[in-house]
Amino acid sequence: MSLTYALITGIVAIGLIIVLIARFNINSLLVLFGVAIALLLAAGDTPAQAVASFQHGAGNALGSIGFLLAFGTMFGKLIAQSGAADTVALSVMARCGAHNLHWAMAGIGMIVGLPIFFDVGFILLAPLAFIAAQESRKPVLFAILPLMASLSIAHAVMPPHPAIMQAIGIYHANLLENIALGLLIMVPTAIISGPLFTQFIMRHIGPIDTSPMEAEFLSRTALSIRPSLGRSLLCILLPFLLIGCGQMLTNLSTQGWLHMLGQFLGETNVSLIISLMVTVLLLCLPNGMTTRQITHALHTCLAPTGFVILLVGAGGGFGQAVIDSGISRTLTTAALSAHVPPLLLAYLSAVIVRLATGSATVATGTAANLLAPAMAEMHGVSPELLVLATGAGSIAFGPVNDPVFWQLKEYLGLSLSQTFIVWSGTETLISVIILLFTLGLSIL
Repeated sequence: MSLTYALITGIVAIGLIIVLIARFNINSLLVLFGVAIALLLAAGDTPAQAVASFQHGAGNALGSIGFLLAFGTMFGKLIAQSGAADTVALSVMARCGAHNLHWAMAGIGMIVGLPIFFDVGFILLAPLAFIAAQESRKPVLFAILPLMASLSIAHAVMPPHPAIMQAIGIYHANLLENIALGLLIMVPTAIISGPLFTQFIMRHIGPIDTSPMEAEFLSRTALSIRPSLGRSLLCILLPFLLIGCGQMLTNLSTQGWLHMLGQFLGETNVSLIISLMVTVLLLCLPNGMTTRQITHALHTCLAPTGFVILLVGAGGGFGQAVIDSGISRTLTTAALSAHVPPLLLAYLSAVIVRLATGSATVATGTAANLLAPAMAEMHGVSPELLVLATGAGSIAFGPVNDPVFWQLKEYLGLSLSQTFIVWSGTETLISVIILLFTLGLSIL
């Protein structure tokens, strides 16, 4: 596939998605499937090959996030229904004030985002953000956007996230130096792209209707007994604690029962199931919820997630279509053949893979592997800064083949144009800020 043909087909495919959904209001699932199939047919695949490619990408996306969405929604519903989210939200409001909600959520996102994947952190903390926004009488974006930005920054530049750890290994960078540099960049980037950008965007985004997901979390029964702050925090943080404990045990022991226990606890779905059971025992039953009420809450909360899960799968299917069509390989090869400075080359390579695959994790690992053979010729370039530049490029643009794009759209009830502003705009801003800080550090 020629570079010109790859650019044209990629631009036309994305343009079709935007026009068909935003202008003609065609169902997103149908559009993503149809455009993906058309893209693969244009690349020379047979209809059977095109459908198989889409199914493969959709299956991978659903396999990694489908049950996470379901279990995370069930956990969030119990946290909301038991009154734990109200307790924590009111505590945050009492300490920070309603006008500082966006700063508080940015801080929570940075702390939780250090050991936790973006997907997990967002799904588990979204109910808290919904309720905190309601209690403070602020728009939901006032709480969600700073949280989302902090989680994304941590995913892009901070160990021990797998993609960053992989890049550190490939570039032979120093882990402690990358942690220090990542923290140095993370805080100011979170301030700019979180609270400050939130204040700016709230004046331009327009009204946002309550989404089915938000309504589900906010529809909670009034309880006579509100749980204590200690119990509430324990249950809300339990999935993160279990995952972090699992990662620590896995790193401490390479074999034996400790290693197996670490793998068990570090598996996200397992940690969520354990957290669900603990929440029932520590919050729901002591606060007067009957088993019938608990079962009903767990059953009804899944209704709004059905379309979200399917849409996430369709986003993964479209991303696979872009890869299998050859667009990803053509654009990446063109970037590597260009004569640009090493840090910019690392950034642009990750950007191209991000646009082609939709995955920040894949973008970081792929770009690092592409650049690794050329490192011997990159004299005077810090491998730690190469890690940061690659991580910055891996989250650029928040494209439509990123399943999180569609997840966020449905979670918040955004229009397509609003999703581009909120998600794609925030991701691009974060990406550029991290790149500028990285280039500044290279000069120093």
